[in-house]
Amino acid sequence: MDRRSFIKTAGIGSAGAAAASTLGAPAIAQARTPMVIVSSWPRDLPGLGTGAQRLAVRIEELTDGAIATEYYAAGERVGAFDVFDAVSSGNAQAYHSTDYYWKGVHPAWSYITTVPFGLNYVEQNAFIHWMGGQELWDELGEQYDIKGFLAGNNGVQMGGWFNKEVNGPDDFRGLRMRIPGIGGDMMANMGVSIVTLSGGQIFENLISGAIDATEFIGPWNDFFLNLHQAARYYYWPGVHEPGAAMSLGVNKSWLTALPAWQQAAIEAACHEENDRMTAEFNANNGLYLSRLVNDHGVQLRRFNPEIYDAFGAAAEQTFDEIRQHSDLANRMHEAFLHARREVGGWMNIADVAYLQERNRVLGLE
Repeated sequence: MDRRSFIKTAGIGSAGAAAASTLGAPAIAQARTPMVIVSSWPRDLPGLGTGAQRLAVRIEELTDGAIATEYYAAGERVGAFDVFDAVSSGNAQAYHSTDYYWKGVHPAWSYITTVPFGLNYVEQNAFIHWMGGQELWDELGEQYDIKGFLAGNNGVQMGGWFNKEVNGPDDFRGLRMRIPGIGGDMMANMGVSIVTLSGGQIFENLISGAIDATEFIGPWNDFFLNLHQAARYYYWPGVHEPGAAMSLGVNKSWLTALPAWQQAAIEAACHEENDRMTAEFNANNGLYLSRLVNDHGVQLRRFNPEIYDAFGAAAEQTFDEIRQHSDLANRMHEAFLHARREVGGWMNIADVAYLQERNRVLGLE
């Protein structure tokens, strides 16, 4: 698909192009600056892959071509988990990924993406933009010459795919499960054997029996990875990733050398994609859940309270380990707790209470 066709299919209309032309006017007299963007997603994977590709197109649009983006999906230039090093070293200008993949570098990266019993999309935006999250992110990124921007979110995830039913905490012991981030550490504290795999490797490992269970995202993405052909039981609600944020991590030395208006255009494109991707996931997940259940016989199962209580205990054990890592990790966790308490408390009075009553009245419970 050529770039012009992709713009049309991505829903970028003439109004957006006109706005881009206005913002990008200063670029007419300037040379084109290449921007290599590497990602952790398979090419054209709905939501993640297409969203990252759309962001690359939008950056070029908003700068009227002054920044010439070159997008590479996972494995096309570097591996899915190698994008951080590529950008930190300056071998690429930006990555689109989830920052919890770098928790082995520093555990504070996990809070930029998501943690168990963490923040949903609305809460995460408040945390990053208005409650000190961006400042802590900048402090963390400074050590690796990376400036990060929120650039997408896939919302509350499903609990995962399992080859057998799990009826209590003991059923998790010995399971081989693909699950990244702090959610993986939580599961390890429940006796799960954690396996690290990129999205493109999950199906083959699940269907071969190399793993017993996996999480990925939700019905829309999971459908296109054919996970329903490899496992029977689909559990909810997910606890490990209640609002996984995507990041555009940009090499800071490269970024700050750009004219200020081009830096602003990159940030604006990220703001757009952060909103657009979440809306797209919400528009598609319900449809594809129905298809999985009605057309493919997927068995939905809900984690029971005993399992959720065990998740809570394992998550707290994991958080204690993180806080002991460093002062920055502890400050990141404290800021996260403040956001969860303040924003979550308000949402309980507003959003949660309203949805409960709306669904009760309309019979949607």
